[in-house]
Amino acid sequence: MKIGLYFGSFNPIHIGHLAIANYMCEFTDLEQVWFIVSPQNPFKRKKSLLADYHRYELVNLAVGDSGNYKASNVEFHLPQPSRTIDTLAYLFDKYPDKQFVLIMGADNLVNFKKWKNYEEILKHYQIYVYPRPEVPVTEFDNHPSVKIIEAPLMEISSSFIRQAIKDKKDVRFFIPSKAWEYIMEMHFYEK
Repeated sequence: MKIGLYFGSFNPIHIGHLAIANYMCEFTDLEQVWFIVSPQNPFKRKKSLLADYHRYELVNLAVGDSGNYKASNVEFHLPQPSRTIDTLAYLFDKYPDKQFVLIMGADNLVNFKKWKNYEEILKHYQIYVYPRPEVPVTEFDNHPSVKIIEAPLMEISSSFIRQAIKDKKDVRFFIPSKAWEYIMEMHFYEK
């Protein structure tokens, strides 16, 4: 089975994340997409994040019981800050019968050479890259492990959602309904 690993803070998850995952399942050779909720991205400040378990719950609520999508808290049990190479090694050991592919936006590919052991990732894993507005994908254009996926551009971001909620804007249609209800119930992002 070929599974796309979609790493992120998902702070919060929104329809853009789901649309990209849906595109990857329907228009590539991926059979599933696992949303890997990262407790701490080494390139982001932790204090701006909701608690890990809340973000994981939001992803669970967003994907529901769909067979093609899964929320994963695998990184919660690994050393922090999270390093993709370590997560991949753990998943490879735990699921030797599965083939894993990284899903990332072109904006992440720009910084990919800063990742721990990025050469090992390129050697052993494929990376499916979706476009981001105004971010050219040039450096890895012809790399055999990097596949540019012509998914629709998604200009929505988690930071936009957080700011909108703080500004008391109704952005309920940008977030899956059960996740939106949880955000409202818990008063997340209001301050």
